[in-house]
Amino acid sequence: MASNYSFDIVSDFDHQELVNAIDQTVREIKSRYDLKDTQTTVELGAEAIDISTDSEFTLDAVHSILQQKAAKRNLSLKIFDYGKIESASGNRIRQEVKLKKGISQEIAKQISKLIRDEFKKVQPSIQGDTVRVSSKDKDDLQVVIQRLKQEELPVALQFTNYR
Repeated sequence: MASNYSFDIVSDFDHQELVNAIDQTVREIKSRYDLKDTQTTVELGAEAIDISTDSEFTLDAVHSILQQKAAKRNLSLKIFDYGKIESASGNRIRQEVKLKKGISQEIAKQISKLIRDEFKKVQPSIQGDTVRVSSKDKDDLQVVIQRLKQEELPVALQFTNYR
């Protein structure tokens, strides 16, 4: 029997589910009557999504479609970081939506401080863009996971490598 149990807190998303959500968004844009003639494009890059359309009204519609499709595929809406709206050629606008991946140092420190303050028998340690939490008791780890799910953080959290 292991003397210490642990799990990792990460902020990640399933890339294939995001590809599917983008694909469904593009299909709906092409089939919706109010968006059909806008020549709206939604392109997934390595670290961002580029949206190009003809007005802010259609941009808002694309945002809602994208969020709806992402939510149906169990993707957190916290992974989207909407950039500022820019003018493009031909009376068009474009927006870059950055994809958040990984836990920043400030948020990792905030998470580990919360764990240290509320749970005395649990040891958090920051390892790059993940936080490893270890304890001698599995039940303590379950309580930590439940507490972190209640916390409102600016990133989507997943709990992996539970052993």
